[in-house]
Amino acid sequence: MTQTHAVRVHPSADRLARTDQLAWAIAEVAADPVEVPDAVVDMIINRVIDNAAVTVASLTRTPPSTARAQALAHPYAGPKHGATVSGVAPTTRVSPEWAAWANGVAVRELDYHDTFLAADYSHPGDNIPPIVAVAQHTGADGAALVRALATGYEIQVDLVRAISLHKHKIDHVAHLGPSVAAGLGTLLRLSPEVIFHAVGQALHTTTATRQSRKGEISSWKAYAPAFAGKVAIEAVDRAMRGETSPTPIYEGEDGVIAWLLDGPDAAYDVPLPAPGEPKTAILDTYTKEHSAEYQSQALIDLARRLHGERPDLTDPANVASIVIHTSHHTHHVIGSGANDPQKYDPTASRETLDHSIPYIFTVALQDGAWHHVDSYTPERAGRADTVALWQRVTTTEDPAWTERYHSTDPAQKAFGGRVEITTTDGEVVVAEIAVADAHPLGARPFAREQYVAKFRALATGVLDDAEIERFLDVAQRLGSLRADELAGLTVVAPAGLLETVRTPEGLF
Repeated sequence: MTQTHAVRVHPSADRLARTDQLAWAIAEVAADPVEVPDAVVDMIINRVIDNAAVTVASLTRTPPSTARAQALAHPYAGPKHGATVSGVAPTTRVSPEWAAWANGVAVRELDYHDTFLAADYSHPGDNIPPIVAVAQHTGADGAALVRALATGYEIQVDLVRAISLHKHKIDHVAHLGPSVAAGLGTLLRLSPEVIFHAVGQALHTTTATRQSRKGEISSWKAYAPAFAGKVAIEAVDRAMRGETSPTPIYEGEDGVIAWLLDGPDAAYDVPLPAPGEPKTAILDTYTKEHSAEYQSQALIDLARRLHGERPDLTDPANVASIVIHTSHHTHHVIGSGANDPQKYDPTASRETLDHSIPYIFTVALQDGAWHHVDSYTPERAGRADTVALWQRVTTTEDPAWTERYHSTDPAQKAFGGRVEITTTDGEVVVAEIAVADAHPLGARPFAREQYVAKFRALATGVLDDAEIERFLDVAQRLGSLRADELAGLTVVAPAGLLETVRTPEGLF
């Protein structure tokens, strides 16, 4: 049964006991050697496949190529095993924190993998690259990796349920650092004492502002989660060597909550598994069918439907306005409520466009489809009829959709909206959608078949057919992999592909 950990700020004079601190509660969950339910194992495999799919699609893009070059400059030659780098043959091994860095950037580059939204945002699949890297490095087997990934997902989701970071303009990876540290604690069977200090250090070093997701969004958006995974690995290494953390990291009078979040009077109730309770939070998460911010997924599906039903609405000459009534989060993060003129700029970066629902809805409406490359090209963004229609799209907050966004009832929780399109003839076309087609409650929920199909679709033309089949075989045997097979949990590019991308020389 889930237990609630009450969190509030304490003055130093309280001498808050370590066992009463949130970081300790997280450490105890991580150290609890519970079995992983079959449904959780199955979903972990799905998400490993999902991460690999979006990794393959980004192998030759600039940010992943830069991160890969940095990682390859840190080869591992010590007494352990090192870790693999996505795209590179597994005979090449690098230090695990650098593998986590490179592989994490490749996963996040296209904004195309899993998500969980509640009090805050998250992409819990970001736990996978650093935990896999350390598993390979330390000679863990597939069963140990599965237990660790269940912990990583559990802790990140539980923190996201309870503690809002974005309200205070703190980037969501501040929940990722602690979850990776906790997952590594499970992987390595560390004591609560060691995990406690790793969690504290990881949180302390991953609190940054949300400017990386505001205005003209840069390539750092892909790097931010990879950085959190990298420093979490380093935090675990220090904690294993006996180094301690700022304490209490959450509850201290100069801690994260008091000065970065809701302040000295804050109070949160964080749900965590009780002792002996399985870690099942991954089952509450969902992935993306489309390469765009999650809160646009349902609206892309709605736009595709309208494209077929009302093709006249794709012509700006027929449309006076398009208003998307949606949640507070969607309106203020990817909608016109963000007050970012860049969201209407046809010369904006891809990272900016995938956080612009006015742009995304316009292109999906006109094309009746969404593509992770074609929908973002400068030519596509700059098309005259698209720009004209795009400028007529706005968002507005609807309290009913905000309430559904924050609902804890899975049947009510929704990330869609209601679209009202006014034509130049005065007709008002109204359509709405609650969840994306790929959502567990959507029109076409993703299961293993869809995850495999997504991998095949993104890997075709990039990987050799034999490599596609090899990886899918290894991934789907994840829970029973021997330690010597874990190096196969990577994708290997065909000869010459990675050399087609040249990155500028840096320090390493």
